[in-house]
Amino acid sequence: MKGANNFRLRGRHLSIALLTLTFTTIFLWAWEKNPFVTTLQSAQEQFSFHSSDFLVDSPKGSSSSSFSLKPEEHDEGKHSLSMSSEDIERQNKDSGASALNFTTTFASEKEDSDEDGMSSSKMKACNYAKGIWVTDSRRPLYSGFGCKQWLSEMWACRLTQRTDFSYEGFRWQPENCKMTEFESSQFLKRMQDKTIAFIGDSLGRQQFQSMMCMTTGGEWRLDVEDVGAEYGLVKPRGAIRPDGWAYRFSNTNTTILYYWSASLADLEPLNITDPSADVAMHLDRAPAFMRRFLHRFDVLVLNTGHHWNRGKLRANRWVMYVNGKPVEDRRLAEIGNAKNFTVHSIVRWLDSQLPSHPRLVAFFRTISPRHFRNGDWNSGGSCDVTTPLTQGSEVSQDESSDRVVAAAVKGTRVKLLDITAVSELREEGHISRYSVKATQGGNDCLHWCLPGIPDTWNELLAAQV
Repeated sequence: MKGANNFRLRGRHLSIALLTLTFTTIFLWAWEKNPFVTTLQSAQEQFSFHSSDFLVDSPKGSSSSSFSLKPEEHDEGKHSLSMSSEDIERQNKDSGASALNFTTTFASEKEDSDEDGMSSSKMKACNYAKGIWVTDSRRPLYSGFGCKQWLSEMWACRLTQRTDFSYEGFRWQPENCKMTEFESSQFLKRMQDKTIAFIGDSLGRQQFQSMMCMTTGGEWRLDVEDVGAEYGLVKPRGAIRPDGWAYRFSNTNTTILYYWSASLADLEPLNITDPSADVAMHLDRAPAFMRRFLHRFDVLVLNTGHHWNRGKLRANRWVMYVNGKPVEDRRLAEIGNAKNFTVHSIVRWLDSQLPSHPRLVAFFRTISPRHFRNGDWNSGGSCDVTTPLTQGSEVSQDESSDRVVAAAVKGTRVKLLDITAVSELREEGHISRYSVKATQGGNDCLHWCLPGIPDTWNELLAAQV
């Protein structure tokens, strides 16, 4: 009986051992077939980053420059002991599909994102001063014969002996900018109840007259009222012309005005009873007219440049002043430095005023180029070129040719109306020997025929208002 009991006990132990072995075998087989190991392993590899990617410091006491998001209990080596390299490779192919798909999708999305970023970086910003002159059969925008109400006869080249007008048939096409065709009624509607003011020298006056011709279509209009008296722009007794003009379109209540301020410095007669007395030229003060009426302006366009020479200062009896006193600093008294100082002073003052005038959009127009050859305006200089675009048709530079104005407006709320390089290519558009000075042997290679280049300045202005 004792032997039989021992046999039964041994049989029971053997059965338990066999069951245990069978269970263990099944468990290990099931574990081997479970994709969790491979998926986890693949995920570990995917989510291991350098600290620089997240700007996170390494754990305290670690000498490594990177860290892993892998939890310690999921260390790759602990689970690979029971599998051969062939098993791991096979399961990576068979059971790691989800991780592989994630990796492929992630890589694809990242590549698409990179491509989008590259395409965005390749997109160039709009630069109205960079582009090309193209022919346009719809030009000019108004008749040089019909705009007699607003256009000075000396600038209406159609009324002179000139016979070549090919300069009228071109349009400026900016690079990467949408600039629609100027249409007077639409522009006046946009400018309803607004005042556009041009303040500057005779080139500013040309731009003003160009704007009047463009908005009226070069036709006589009874709905345009002279409102110069509202701004004190009346012709003084004995004067050749008033200090400016102002007109209002009754249909839209749009006012367009011009005030003559060749240097943009504030001019103050030192003796108002003596017309021959010197005039204080305050380099650090905006013109009194601009200070007085700034609150009425919605668009302001400033310009200066061609009166900054010793001849003009002597002829006008202008004496430079700063801080209410004559300038004694010889370096500041140099024409180039004085102009630079004035432009920066006016821009700083205007920029300081803009927060108090939120509806005002202010521009500083860059200098209009001259094209005198073989001399100046008073020494036999001429500009007889009539063939358009002999110097090329494209402006490819990114920076403005007028560094003084560009530097002054940089970092301010005053906008740059950059027309210098655009106009530099159009020397055939000047009045040339057909000016009123031609009888005296002079050529006008400073002012432009109208219709002409200043029309483009106003198209650039209209596009940026």
